[in-house]
Amino acid sequence: MRIKLGCRFQFSLTQPTPMIALLNVHFSRVSDLETPDHLVTTPRVPMSGYRDSFGNWCTRMIAPQGLFTVETEAIIADDGLLDARPEIGAQAPVEQIPDEVLVYLLGSRYCETDILSDTAWRLFQNTPPGLARVQTICDFVHNHIRFDYLSANATRGAAQAYHDAKGVCRDYAHLAITLCRCMNIPARYCTGYLGDIGMEPPYPPGDFAAWMEVWLDGRWWVFDPRNNMLRIGRVLVAQGRDAADVPLIHSFGENLLTGFEVWSDQIV
Repeated sequence: MRIKLGCRFQFSLTQPTPMIALLNVHFSRVSDLETPDHLVTTPRVPMSGYRDSFGNWCTRMIAPQGLFTVETEAIIADDGLLDARPEIGAQAPVEQIPDEVLVYLLGSRYCETDILSDTAWRLFQNTPPGLARVQTICDFVHNHIRFDYLSANATRGAAQAYHDAKGVCRDYAHLAITLCRCMNIPARYCTGYLGDIGMEPPYPPGDFAAWMEVWLDGRWWVFDPRNNMLRIGRVLVAQGRDAADVPLIHSFGENLLTGFEVWSDQIV
């Protein structure tokens, strides 16, 4: 299967503004790209790249005053299979978790394990550890939060999402990640493309998606509490402890987002 994916951001800027963009397909999928997903800006500006501490590819630039557009488009090959699931889904004891994975057990900006620990143990202490517990957490979050674009809030963390019981995909991910961490299951935040391949219409406008990866059976597995079902055509862009680590565009100055498009469509 081939997927045409891309995005376009347009900003109105009152002065030259440094920016960092995390918009390139994750290095784990680069070999699947048929065409490079280079970033293109209008007007064109010098750009430089680096890898952050999580392995994400970041692009630095200085956007000029006025209207400024950042976009990318590429074609990627995909196996067309549903998200994979572990055969056993064993949960490792904390003392056996690899050193590099331990950071995903700790609290972070939007995942307040200290606030939700008692709640998590009250809700899930009697569930079987491992895969069954993770799925129970996803079921709970999926049913607890009401999806509402109009209630999106860039400062809302997992604790507030639990209290408000409404939000967008990042709120589902933050709450599920936090509850998993509270139950000693490493979990990390992911953002990327997830189109409507394999789904019935009508289709909503394109957007980036947020989900989580959970450490079971000695590796990472995708779980999606927002949709709470296995999906086709998921393409990772970036991953970190939570959304604070992987903003799609980070600007160091005042800006107004005047245009935003995302597409991820199956092609012949």
